Amino acid sequence: MKSMFTRRIRTIKHFTLFVVFLLCTAMLIPITANAAYYNTYTTVSTLNNANNSYAAQGFAVGSTYVYSAKVNSDNTKAVIYRTKMSDGSTTLMTNGDKGTTYATYLGHANDLVLSTIGGNYYMFVVTMNSGSMSLVKLKYVGTKYYKVGNYTVKYKGLNKSMSGMKITSKDANNIYFLFKSGRTLYRGSLPLMANSGTINVTDGFNLNIEDARVNGSTVSNITSYAFQGFGYYNDTIYVPLTYKNVSIVLVYRNVSTASGTINADNNLSFRVTSAAYPDLFEIEGIGIANGDKLWFNTNRRTKPGDTAHDGVHYFNVFSAS
Repeated sequence: MKSMFTRRIRTIKHFTLFVVFLLCTAMLIPITANAAYYNTYTTVSTLNNANNSYAAQGFAVGSTYVYSAKVNSDNTKAVIYRTKMSDGSTTLMTNGDKGTTYATYLGHANDLVLSTIGGNYYMFVVTMNSGSMSLVKLKYVGTKYYKVGNYTVKYKGLNKSMSGMKITSKDANNIYFLFKSGRTLYRGSLPLMANSGTINVTDGFNLNIEDARVNGSTVSNITSYAFQGFGYYNDTIYVPLTYKNVSIVLVYRNVSTASGTINADNNLSFRVTSAAYPDLFEIEGIGIANGDKLWFNTNRRTKPGDTAHDGVHYFNVFSAS
């Protein structure tokens, strides 16, 4: 009798453990199911190499159009293309000050952002230069642009070059920026109507990339990936990184209150591994259009020197809404 009773107790214990295991597993399933991974895209337009500007750089997203900058080999000429999102029609914009289709003052033109101020349309361009031309302000009307301002970016009293920049908010008096250099983000502001001056940036936060998961796994050689510009939408930044023909996009949330080192959202990731462009598939800039699609521009090469494939694209299926 004692032996039978003991066996019953053991059976009950085993059954209880099995039920607990099933419950724990069930609790984990929604977390896994919520993870989203996107790895296909649609090409909307191919960007030409006007004025020998063959390297795609900065990118900005508006409500109807996206804008892409391209530069020549020594950054002495930059061009800007406007692409209509609905049909992919692309126009090479004109420098209204000179009557040319290029500008000589945009440096590497590594990131762009759009802003409406006083009923006019403006584009800010981060040049990757330090000093008084580290940030340039253009006014644009249709497919013409005019240089109306330039600024010095400083950090702790020293001139600072930046590789990425987006506007996070505006009020009646100021525009508030998030700047990026590598994996470090900085905060700065500018009087709303100012066309010159100094932006004294302060510490923002750093990005943890080593622990970021793309499709559920960390990327073993992620420190070899190159940083570019970034996208901003709804207190979230979208950060592209590239290694040869592989580009990934990491997502970091709640950046308005972020400090120290922050981690990527492991439940949302993007990657393109391109067999069509084995020499290079480089996402340069990125942005959310109309609260929905994630758009980006690229440098794409089938082999060294083959620079005829830069484009404008969006990730399939994904919606930020």
